[in-house]
Amino acid sequence: MEKLTKREDQIMRILWELEKAFVKDIIAEFPEPKPHYNTVSTIIRLLEKKGYVDHLSFGTTHQYFPVIEKKEEYQKTEVKNVLKTYFEDSPSKMILHFAKEDKISEEELEEIMKMIKKKGGKVDKVNKANEANKANKVNKVDKVNEANKVDKDPAL
Repeated sequence: MEKLTKREDQIMRILWELEKAFVKDIIAEFPEPKPHYNTVSTIIRLLEKKGYVDHLSFGTTHQYFPVIEKKEEYQKTEVKNVLKTYFEDSPSKMILHFAKEDKISEEELEEIMKMIKKKGGKVDKVNKANEANKANKVNKVDKVNEANKVDKDPAL
């Protein structure tokens, strides 16, 4: 999924809200100063080429609608990109960033903690399995090292 420019994103948000619209309907949703008709029309055609938008023809006029039905699909992709680009693919680093910047309220942090605890059962099982695997590897390495000491012992 290709990243959207700021203006393309604005238009997509309007289309997701309206579900289908003519260029004049999209322009009506913009705050003042409203963009020129040709500008919006050009951006819509670019969105069409990128596969985000399609249209129905009514004579010489077009009614546009989002092909990507859900804004959440785009959000998911964008969040993954931000996570990868700015937070080393670490959700905890991203949350920590927002906490440090006072962008997360105590209520939101509590909600995040509840979600983590819900997933905690699954996470704990995975962590325990990983720890057991590490312990097995350490034991194997210790046994190999012990065997090597015996082989190298000049007294034998």
